Amino acid sequence: MFTRRQLTGAVAALSLLGSAGMAFADEVYIPLVSKGFQHQFWQAVKQGADKAGAEFGVKVSFDGPDNETQVDKQIDMLSAALANNPAAIGIAALDSQAVIPLLKKAQEAGIPVVAFDSGVDSDIPVTTATTDNKAAAALAADKMGELLGGEGKVAVIGHSQTSLTGIDRRDGFVNELAAKFPKIEIVAVEYGDGDHLKSTEITKAILAANPDIKGIFGTNEGSAIGVVNGVREMGAKVTIVGFDSGKAQKDAIREGLMAGAITQNPVGIGYETVKAALAASKGEALPKIIDTGFYWYDATNIDDPTISAVLYD
Repeated sequence: MFTRRQLTGAVAALSLLGSAGMAFADEVYIPLVSKGFQHQFWQAVKQGADKAGAEFGVKVSFDGPDNETQVDKQIDMLSAALANNPAAIGIAALDSQAVIPLLKKAQEAGIPVVAFDSGVDSDIPVTTATTDNKAAAALAADKMGELLGGEGKVAVIGHSQTSLTGIDRRDGFVNELAAKFPKIEIVAVEYGDGDHLKSTEITKAILAANPDIKGIFGTNEGSAIGVVNGVREMGAKVTIVGFDSGKAQKDAIREGLMAGAITQNPVGIGYETVKAALAASKGEALPKIIDTGFYWYDATNIDDPTISAVLYD
């Protein structure tokens, strides 16, 4: 037989368990699967996602493969995240085609998909929080063209042939040069997979094959760092234009080795992705694109408060 005190305690315990269970069931969970963790860019995106999670009372997880070539690993991470039946999910696809079968499963399960950083070749994502990468790369091309006086040989070290960011930045740069600077010749477009060591070796090979080259564009953080390292090791005199931020690029600009770079707003990308995913989970309407902005920075404005706010180490 239970005493009155024991019965009262049991009821109280059950009540607490019920409340905890209800709180767990009601918790909004939004996982973000990024392209990787190796660049400071992704740490800044995570910072923005965590900020939104704390502000809106949402449980946010942030995961990604070790490097931006591991498409299969990203697919596994996406599958694992969907298995937890989240309220919504964010994806920065390494391969804009490879993720579609899983995104279809998410759609069938009623899980809204928000793309971030890089879009997907599908109308499944309810929105994409991203930089206008073609416009940003076109600005990089304009700066390169001006710095070279409208003529000379240049090369592009890209970070991906399969992600939309890689494709759009390559095309935005190449097409802008062709349209506005017909005397500038692109002698090579190579891909270093966003890996600074691989990009360094590619840069050195391009410099060796083209001793009269005047400029090189690196399309993301790892690519740009590789270009800087390759040019430094070869002792070449080349105008370097980068993309993204990070300590190595900022230091190269301060040293005068890199002319300048395009910075995105990675904290804003992470924040807007979680905010949009939460809205989508509630059935709210969203624009197809959430433009998170981009800026050119160089030695003249790197310490300007507006620019320094979107740079990261």
